[in-house]
Amino acid sequence: MKHGGCVYIITNQYNKVLYTGVTAELRARIWEHKTKFYPKSFTAKYNCNKIVWFQTFQRIEEAIEREKQIKGGSRNSKNILIQSRNPTWKDLWEDIQDL
Repeated sequence: MKHGGCVYIITNQYNKVLYTGVTAELRARIWEHKTKFYPKSFTAKYNCNKIVWFQTFQRIEEAIEREKQIKGGSRNSKNILIQSRNPTWKDLWEDIQDL
């Protein structure tokens, strides 16, 4: 693939559940999470709709590789990753509107 990609982490209102995903269209994908577009999905079931971390890549393959690294890590490593860029765990929805 020649298109770029993003890896992202979303959580629920209480920051208890983390979901790591990859996409070529970050805004569209987060909108799907926020609206529970797929009502039987993991993120819909656990009300994960707050994007708290993301990273962009030139190539989707790079994003997929990074997603695998993050998913293979511990909850603590994900917490550290999020807190390094977003210490208050605010919803970054507004921040991704210009991507």
